Amino acid sequence: MKNITLSADETVIERARSEAARRGKSLNQLIRDHLEELAGHREPSNEFERLRELSKLSRGHRGAWRFNRDEIHGRS
Repeated sequence: MKNITLSADETVIERARSEAARRGKSLNQLIRDHLEELAGHREPSNEFERLRELSKLSRGHRGAWRFNRDEIHGRS
């Protein structure tokens, strides 16, 4: 495994480190995962975990809204 040096704003690094800890990972592991994803070497089994991580970050909430059969099929 090869080492790289990364420069970033101190505030960004601290916020990223906090987010990594919230996900139960080190900042190093989080960056490694992202590099693997960029390079297209991410295992398919990891995709579900990535989706789960992204859903936790989502600020969207559907509240009490539910699909309505008539709306789905364009009926009024």
